[in-house]
Amino acid sequence: MSGKTENCAVCGAVLQYVNTARELSCSVCGRKESAHIVCPEGHYLCESCHGAEAKKLVREMALLTLETDPLRTALAMFSQPRLPMLGCEHAYIAAGAFMSALKNQGQVRLDNGDIEEAFERLGRQAVGGYCGLTGVCGVVPAIGACVSILYGSRCGKDMEQRLTMEAATRVASEILGLTGPSCCKAYTLAGLVAAADFLKEASGVSLPIHDRAPKCLWSARHPHGCRGEKCPYFPGSLSTGAGRPASGGSC
Repeated sequence: MSGKTENCAVCGAVLQYVNTARELSCSVCGRKESAHIVCPEGHYLCESCHGAEAKKLVREMALLTLETDPLRTALAMFSQPRLPMLGCEHAYIAAGAFMSALKNQGQVRLDNGDIEEAFERLGRQAVGGYCGLTGVCGVVPAIGACVSILYGSRCGKDMEQRLTMEAATRVASEILGLTGPSCCKAYTLAGLVAAADFLKEASGVSLPIHDRAPKCLWSARHPHGCRGEKCPYFPGSLSTGAGRPASGGSC
């Protein structure tokens, strides 16, 4: 682990992780929530206020882009200055990049309302810090929500729900190969490739991905320490594709 830290957005103090949830009041809107990531000075931002500007920008880019390559859209979103290095904003990037690419590609009939619906569903499961607390990265329900919309899945459905769960499971498996420590940007890229591969196999819908392992420009900002050569997106590393190091690499 590096000496880098995550800091409070209000005062800059080093954030602390606690094993038991505490009830805190949002420093912006006053809303009370239980939380596992706390500021020693007592500041707290609720899920609605935390990352609100970044999520708004991701939404706008998803609705306006004409790009059909989901990784290119994700990388453009990564480059926005208000996006933090880590955080569930990346789950919204995964959903927005995937759905906008499908809408623009045109093989599946989608509109901006479907992108908004994916964000709405995602907001119920993508919660900051819960990748470590529950083992479920927000990128997994992000892709799950997208595939659910595509197939019309809901409780009680047969193959529609099975396909949705299979897509989410494949994404989770790719993310597992990139842990130690976690990186939301790597998870997003790997999840998008896994989702595109799944959709092509399941439905014959093909999204153009020009570079399956683009080089990361943000590794120096990682607060927990970048995985370096163990990550297929690390500059200078050799890679065979998304989510997996090159042959001979270690995980």
